[in-house]
Amino acid sequence: MKIKVDDNVRVIAGKDKGKTGKVTQVFASQRKVVIDGINKSVKHIKAQGGNQGQRVEYNGPIHISNVRVLGKTGEGRIGYKFLDVDGKRKKVRVLKTKKGAEDLE
Repeated sequence: MKIKVDDNVRVIAGKDKGKTGKVTQVFASQRKVVIDGINKSVKHIKAQGGNQGQRVEYNGPIHISNVRVLGKTGEGRIGYKFLDVDGKRKKVRVLKTKKGAEDLE
């Protein structure tokens, strides 16, 4: 999966379309990500024992096809390129946009 934790993304489909946020969790096997402040849901917890019942807000996961990675030059997709550093080849993540490519790391 090309989207990583701490990537800035924009939602391109769904109820939160157009909102941006930072990825906080990645579920690679399900191909879903959790974004801070996006897809908020409420879970009601029943009172048990001496504890009161309560409402807990949390951010639900979103499928990766519904988000685009943001960079300094715009939004796009993630690609990779190889750089020669000190005689060794290093694989680097690159954001590919219409304006060109930009290194993410």
